[in-house]
Amino acid sequence: MGRFDNIRVVLVEPSHPGNIGGAARALKTMGLSHLAVVNPGRFPDPQAEWRAAGAQDVLEAVDVFDSVEAAIADCHWVVGTSTRQRRIPWPIRSAEAVAADLLSKPEATRIAILFGREASGLTNQELQKCHCHLQIPANPEYPSLNLAMAVQVVGYELCRQAEGVPVVSSWDRPLATTAQLEGLLEHLQATLVRSDFLDPANPGQTMTRLRRLFTRVDLDDTEVQMLRGILTHLGAFLDLQTSVPAGVQSDPEAGEPVGNPAAE
Repeated sequence: MGRFDNIRVVLVEPSHPGNIGGAARALKTMGLSHLAVVNPGRFPDPQAEWRAAGAQDVLEAVDVFDSVEAAIADCHWVVGTSTRQRRIPWPIRSAEAVAADLLSKPEATRIAILFGREASGLTNQELQKCHCHLQIPANPEYPSLNLAMAVQVVGYELCRQAEGVPVVSSWDRPLATTAQLEGLLEHLQATLVRSDFLDPANPGQTMTRLRRLFTRVDLDDTEVQMLRGILTHLGAFLDLQTSVPAGVQSDPEAGEPVGNPAAE
């Protein structure tokens, strides 16, 4: 297994095929090889092949997905590149800090680094699926960075810092995948609605902030299973509560209805 085989660089809806070829060349130069695209405007395309130069092998192995969700479903850690500030801030890292974070992950950790559309970047919804946001400092008077160049900057930091860095595999369980985390959040939201904690007509930013909480920590797959087990148990308790006749209370220890003295 190559040093960076667990890292997938994902270009989201690139409009120009030359940027796909340029990204492939940038990755190969820095020792990376796993490139994916989501709904590309034109691909395959001769311009992509021309810009890839000697990185035809990377280009030929490109994975094409029809959604960001599909591109990151099996990944344990997701980084989203962005230059904009959000109303609800997410953890922000430099390329140098992100490279250090990724190299410290266990070898089996599948990682995705998302690069957005040339004109508009990543959407807020897409960025909320990321564990952290990566920002590359630039001239405030002209902060525009070519897509392939942005890939090159991140690849450079990974290549530079990987020299002499030992492979780390210290955690006892694999980290939760994006799909597992999405399942947990959907389960949590449904439970919060059923318990009347969350008003589906006016949810506010509750789920966004809970999403930020869970993406900020490294939940492993066992921890996700435990949390979902707790939610399932709470759901059964809610079912019991709604099945108890009026004037009767439920004994949480016995699990059976008991008479309500006040009602008697």
